[in-house]
Amino acid sequence: MGANRELSEPSIAFRAPGSGDVAHTVRVNFGLYAGRNATQAEIDDLARLLSGIVESFAIVAEERHEFGGSVETAVRQTVIEIEETGFVDDELCDRVVACAEAWAAGCIRSRSDLGELGEV
Repeated sequence: MGANRELSEPSIAFRAPGSGDVAHTVRVNFGLYAGRNATQAEIDDLARLLSGIVESFAIVAEERHEFGGSVETAVRQTVIEIEETGFVDDELCDRVVACAEAWAAGCIRSRSDLGELGEV
């Protein structure tokens, strides 16, 4: 029983459980590292990259605000949903995660006004 690596190390992109017709979900903590939402052009670039890896998918740009007691949070994520359209294996999902990480890092590096955040 070791620690779950996915939960103990910070990462830009990670797999999350799917739900309903979504077989696999990859979440990209874009806002945490970029300090902004992904632009439409950046999301289009991600879609072009993913189309060479997986046949059918959806990309959701999400901004979520949570409030409770004295805590307030805002999370900006890009979510990749892979539909249950056939066999999707772990290797394919790992390729999607790697693609999403490279995409996010490239988007962040391309913005010179981010200071240390641009060094992902």
